[in-house]
Amino acid sequence: MKKTKTAIITFSLIAIAFLAFQLISRLNLLDSVDGQFSGAPEALRFGIFQRFPELADWKRPEGPQRIALQAGHWKNSELPDEFKRLREQGGGASGGGRKEWEVNLAIAQETKEILEEEGFEVEILPATIPPSYWADVFVAIHADGSSDLATSGFKVASSWRDFTGKADGLVSLLEKVYAKSTDMNLDSNVTRNMRGYYAFSWWRYEHALHPMTTAVIIETGFLTNWRDRQMLINTPQKPARAIADTIVMFLTKERLAVRGNFEGG
Repeated sequence: MKKTKTAIITFSLIAIAFLAFQLISRLNLLDSVDGQFSGAPEALRFGIFQRFPELADWKRPEGPQRIALQAGHWKNSELPDEFKRLREQGGGASGGGRKEWEVNLAIAQETKEILEEEGFEVEILPATIPPSYWADVFVAIHADGSSDLATSGFKVASSWRDFTGKADGLVSLLEKVYAKSTDMNLDSNVTRNMRGYYAFSWWRYEHALHPMTTAVIIETGFLTNWRDRQMLINTPQKPARAIADTIVMFLTKERLAVRGNFEGG
Protein backbone atom coordinates (compact mmCIF):
# COMPACT_ATOMS: atom_id res chain seq x y z
CA MET A 1 0.00 0.00 0.00
CA LYS A 2 2.82 2.33 0.92
CA LYS A 3 4.60 1.57 -2.37
CA THR A 4 1.39 2.30 -4.29
CA LYS A 5 0.98 5.69 -2.60
CA THR A 6 4.62 6.52 -3.30
CA ALA A 7 4.20 5.57 -6.95
CA ILE A 8 1.08 7.75 -7.24
CA ILE A 9 2.83 10.72 -5.64
CA THR A 10 5.87 10.27 -7.89
CA PHE A 11 3.70 10.05 -10.99
CA SER A 12 1.76 13.14 -9.93
CA LEU A 13 4.95 15.15 -9.41
CA ILE A 14 6.25 14.10 -12.81
CA ALA A 15 2.95 15.10 -14.43
CA ILE A 16 2.97 18.48 -12.69
CA ALA A 17 6.59 19.08 -13.73
CA PHE A 18 5.75 18.19 -17.32
CA LEU A 19 2.75 20.54 -17.39
CA ALA A 20 4.83 23.33 -15.86
CA PHE A 21 7.51 22.80 -18.50
CA GLN A 22 4.88 22.98 -21.24
CA LEU A 23 3.43 26.19 -19.78
CA ILE A 24 6.82 27.88 -19.50
CA SER A 25 7.75 26.74 -22.98
CA ARG A 26 4.53 28.09 -24.41
CA LEU A 27 5.04 31.43 -22.74
CA ASN A 28 8.39 31.61 -24.46
CA LEU A 29 7.04 29.80 -27.47
CA LEU A 30 8.57 31.66 -30.32
CA ASP A 31 11.84 33.50 -30.62
CA SER A 32 12.36 35.93 -33.48
CA VAL A 33 15.77 35.71 -35.10
CA ASP A 34 16.32 37.55 -38.39
CA GLY A 35 12.56 37.62 -38.90
CA GLN A 36 12.10 33.86 -38.43
CA PHE A 37 11.05 31.53 -35.65
CA SER A 38 13.59 29.41 -33.81
CA GLY A 39 14.26 27.74 -30.50
CA ALA A 40 10.93 26.13 -29.64
CA PRO A 41 10.71 22.33 -29.60
CA GLU A 42 8.62 20.97 -32.47
CA ALA A 43 6.34 19.09 -30.08
CA LEU A 44 5.34 22.36 -28.38
CA ARG A 45 5.06 24.37 -31.58
CA PHE A 46 3.02 21.81 -33.48
CA GLY A 47 -0.38 22.87 -32.20
CA ILE A 48 0.06 26.46 -33.28
CA PHE A 49 1.67 25.63 -36.58
CA GLN A 50 -1.07 23.10 -37.30
CA ARG A 51 -3.65 25.86 -37.03
CA PHE A 52 -1.49 28.52 -38.68
CA PRO A 53 0.90 26.64 -41.00
CA GLU A 54 2.08 29.88 -42.63
CA LEU A 55 3.85 30.80 -39.37
CA ALA A 56 6.26 27.89 -39.50
CA ASP A 57 8.45 29.48 -42.16
CA TRP A 58 7.38 33.09 -41.75
CA LYS A 59 9.79 35.78 -42.87
CA ARG A 60 9.30 39.52 -42.97
CA PRO A 61 7.97 40.50 -46.42
CA GLU A 62 10.41 42.44 -48.54
CA GLY A 63 9.67 46.10 -49.07
CA PRO A 64 9.51 49.37 -47.17
CA GLN A 65 8.71 49.48 -43.46
CA ARG A 66 5.00 49.40 -42.71
CA ILE A 67 3.61 51.63 -39.97
CA ALA A 68 -0.06 51.43 -38.97
CA LEU A 69 -1.94 53.72 -36.62
CA GLN A 70 -5.45 52.85 -35.53
CA ALA A 71 -7.75 55.70 -34.54
CA GLY A 72 -9.76 53.95 -31.85
CA HIS A 73 -13.55 53.89 -32.35
CA TRP A 74 -13.30 55.72 -35.69
CA LYS A 75 -16.06 54.36 -37.97
CA ASN A 76 -17.19 52.14 -35.13
CA SER A 77 -20.61 51.72 -36.76
CA GLU A 78 -18.92 49.90 -39.66
CA LEU A 79 -17.50 47.08 -37.51
CA PRO A 80 -18.38 43.61 -38.88
CA ASP A 81 -20.86 41.34 -37.17
CA GLU A 82 -18.17 39.45 -35.25
CA PHE A 83 -17.84 42.70 -33.27
CA LYS A 84 -21.54 43.37 -32.95
CA ARG A 85 -21.23 44.02 -29.21
CA LEU A 86 -18.48 46.59 -29.75
CA ARG A 87 -20.46 48.18 -32.55
CA GLU A 88 -23.48 48.59 -30.30
CA GLN A 89 -21.42 50.06 -27.46
CA GLY A 90 -20.68 53.17 -29.48
CA GLY A 91 -17.71 55.47 -29.70
CA GLY A 92 -15.92 55.23 -26.38
CA ALA A 93 -15.30 58.09 -23.95
CA SER A 94 -16.11 61.78 -24.38
CA GLY A 95 -15.21 65.11 -22.86
CA GLY A 96 -14.83 68.79 -23.67
CA GLY A 97 -17.48 68.51 -26.35
CA ARG A 98 -15.47 65.88 -28.24
CA LYS A 99 -16.07 62.22 -28.83
CA GLU A 100 -13.16 59.89 -28.29
CA TRP A 101 -12.86 58.87 -31.93
CA GLU A 102 -12.41 62.53 -32.91
CA VAL A 103 -9.54 62.96 -30.45
CA ASN A 104 -7.95 59.65 -31.47
CA LEU A 105 -8.17 60.49 -35.17
CA ALA A 106 -6.65 63.95 -34.65
CA ILE A 107 -3.67 62.43 -32.80
CA ALA A 108 -3.28 59.73 -35.46
CA GLN A 109 -3.30 62.31 -38.24
CA GLU A 110 -0.69 64.44 -36.46
CA THR A 111 1.48 61.35 -35.90
CA LYS A 112 1.15 60.38 -39.55
CA GLU A 113 2.17 63.87 -40.67
CA ILE A 114 5.28 63.85 -38.45
CA LEU A 115 6.37 60.44 -39.69
CA GLU A 116 5.72 61.29 -43.33
CA GLU A 117 7.81 64.44 -43.00
CA GLU A 118 10.64 62.11 -41.93
CA GLY A 119 10.15 59.94 -45.00
CA PHE A 120 8.06 57.08 -43.62
CA GLU A 121 4.91 55.61 -45.09
CA VAL A 122 2.00 55.45 -42.67
CA GLU A 123 -1.53 54.08 -42.85
CA ILE A 124 -4.34 55.15 -40.53
CA LEU A 125 -6.85 52.39 -39.84
CA PRO A 126 -10.42 52.73 -38.52
CA ALA A 127 -11.99 50.46 -35.90
CA THR A 128 -12.17 47.60 -38.43
CA ILE A 129 -8.83 45.89 -39.03
CA PRO A 130 -8.37 44.17 -42.42
CA PRO A 131 -8.07 40.39 -41.98
CA SER A 132 -4.56 39.28 -40.96
CA TYR A 133 -3.25 42.81 -41.37
CA TRP A 134 0.53 42.93 -41.05
CA ALA A 135 2.81 45.86 -40.22
CA ASP A 136 6.26 46.29 -38.70
CA VAL A 137 4.63 48.33 -35.97
CA PHE A 138 1.00 48.98 -35.06
CA VAL A 139 -0.22 51.49 -32.48
CA ALA A 140 -3.89 51.63 -31.47
CA ILE A 141 -4.62 55.15 -30.24
CA HIS A 142 -7.33 55.61 -27.63
CA ALA A 143 -8.37 58.03 -24.89
CA ASP A 144 -9.73 57.03 -21.50
CA GLY A 145 -12.68 58.03 -19.36
CA SER A 146 -13.63 57.74 -15.70
CA SER A 147 -16.46 58.67 -13.35
CA ASP A 148 -13.73 60.06 -11.09
CA LEU A 149 -12.85 63.36 -12.74
CA ALA A 150 -9.56 63.50 -10.83
CA THR A 151 -8.28 60.32 -12.47
CA SER A 152 -5.47 61.19 -14.84
CA GLY A 153 -2.59 59.65 -16.79
CA PHE A 154 -1.79 57.40 -19.72
CA LYS A 155 -1.14 53.69 -20.06
CA VAL A 156 0.26 51.35 -22.68
CA ALA A 157 -0.20 47.60 -23.18
CA SER A 158 0.62 44.76 -25.53
CA SER A 159 -1.17 41.50 -26.23
CA TRP A 160 -1.21 38.52 -23.87
CA ARG A 161 0.13 36.55 -26.83
CA ASP A 162 2.92 38.47 -28.52
CA PHE A 163 4.67 36.10 -30.90
CA THR A 164 7.07 38.74 -32.19
CA GLY A 165 8.85 38.95 -28.85
CA LYS A 166 9.15 42.71 -29.36
CA ALA A 167 5.91 44.24 -28.11
CA ASP A 168 6.93 44.50 -24.45
CA GLY A 169 10.02 46.44 -25.51
CA LEU A 170 7.84 48.77 -27.56
CA VAL A 171 5.57 49.27 -24.55
CA SER A 172 8.50 50.21 -22.29
CA LEU A 173 9.91 52.59 -24.88
CA LEU A 174 6.57 54.31 -25.47
CA GLU A 175 5.98 54.69 -21.74
CA LYS A 176 9.32 56.48 -21.29
CA VAL A 177 9.02 58.73 -24.32
CA TYR A 178 5.36 59.61 -23.73
CA ALA A 179 5.89 60.50 -20.07
CA LYS A 180 8.82 62.75 -20.94
CA SER A 181 7.13 64.42 -23.93
CA THR A 182 3.74 65.06 -22.33
CA ASP A 183 4.71 65.41 -18.65
CA MET A 184 1.89 62.99 -17.82
CA ASN A 185 1.92 60.33 -15.14
CA LEU A 186 1.88 56.66 -16.04
CA ASP A 187 -1.35 54.98 -15.00
CA SER A 188 -0.46 51.44 -13.92
CA ASN A 189 -4.07 50.26 -14.12
CA VAL A 190 -3.73 48.32 -17.38
CA THR A 191 -6.99 46.49 -17.97
CA ARG A 192 -7.74 43.02 -19.30
CA ASN A 193 -9.51 44.68 -22.21
CA MET A 194 -6.25 46.34 -23.21
CA ARG A 195 -4.19 43.14 -23.04
CA GLY A 196 -6.97 41.27 -24.84
CA TYR A 197 -7.71 44.04 -27.33
CA TYR A 198 -9.74 42.67 -30.22
CA ALA A 199 -7.26 43.83 -32.88
CA PHE A 200 -4.59 41.67 -31.19
CA SER A 201 -6.81 38.58 -31.07
CA TRP A 202 -5.83 36.91 -34.35
CA TRP A 203 -6.60 33.46 -32.91
CA ARG A 204 -10.20 34.48 -32.24
CA TYR A 205 -11.29 36.98 -34.88
CA GLU A 206 -11.04 37.26 -38.65
CA HIS A 207 -10.59 41.04 -38.59
CA ALA A 208 -7.43 41.17 -36.51
CA LEU A 209 -3.70 41.67 -36.87
CA HIS A 210 -1.30 39.10 -38.25
CA PRO A 211 0.45 37.43 -35.28
CA MET A 212 3.83 38.72 -36.47
CA THR A 213 2.77 42.36 -36.15
CA THR A 214 4.44 44.15 -33.24
CA ALA A 215 1.45 45.88 -31.71
CA VAL A 216 0.56 48.05 -28.72
CA ILE A 217 -2.42 50.03 -27.53
CA ILE A 218 -2.11 53.38 -25.78
CA GLU A 219 -4.69 55.21 -23.70
CA THR A 220 -3.33 58.71 -24.28
CA GLY A 221 -5.05 60.32 -21.29
CA PHE A 222 -8.45 60.85 -19.69
CA LEU A 223 -10.99 62.94 -21.57
CA THR A 224 -12.86 63.22 -18.28
CA ASN A 225 -9.90 64.94 -16.61
CA TRP A 226 -9.55 68.67 -17.29
CA ARG A 227 -5.74 68.72 -17.51
CA ASP A 228 -5.47 65.64 -19.71
CA ARG A 229 -8.30 66.85 -21.92
CA GLN A 230 -6.69 70.23 -22.53
CA MET A 231 -3.56 68.60 -23.90
CA LEU A 232 -5.33 65.93 -25.95
CA ILE A 233 -7.77 68.33 -27.59
CA ASN A 234 -5.79 71.57 -27.81
CA THR A 235 -2.29 70.23 -28.45
CA PRO A 236 -2.58 66.82 -30.14
CA GLN A 237 0.93 67.45 -31.48
CA LYS A 238 2.35 66.51 -28.06
CA PRO A 239 1.03 62.94 -27.87
CA ALA A 240 1.60 62.60 -31.61
CA ARG A 241 5.25 63.58 -31.31
CA ALA A 242 5.77 61.05 -28.52
CA ILE A 243 4.18 58.25 -30.54
CA ALA A 244 6.09 59.19 -33.70
CA ASP A 245 9.44 59.44 -31.91
CA THR A 246 8.86 56.05 -30.28
CA ILE A 247 8.09 54.42 -33.61
CA VAL A 248 11.25 55.84 -35.18
CA MET A 249 13.34 54.64 -32.23
CA PHE A 250 11.78 51.20 -32.43
CA LEU A 251 12.33 50.87 -36.19
CA THR A 252 15.90 52.10 -35.77
CA LYS A 253 16.53 49.42 -33.16
CA GLU A 254 15.07 46.82 -35.51
CA ARG A 255 17.22 48.22 -38.36
CA LEU A 256 14.10 49.14 -40.32
CA ALA A 257 14.22 52.93 -40.01
CA VAL A 258 14.97 53.51 -43.67
CA ARG A 259 13.34 56.49 -45.33
CA GLY A 260 11.96 55.88 -48.80
CA ASN A 261 12.71 52.55 -50.46
CA PHE A 262 13.77 49.65 -48.31
CA GLU A 263 15.14 46.28 -49.34
CA GLY A 264 14.12 44.03 -46.46
CA GLY A 265 14.07 40.35 -45.75
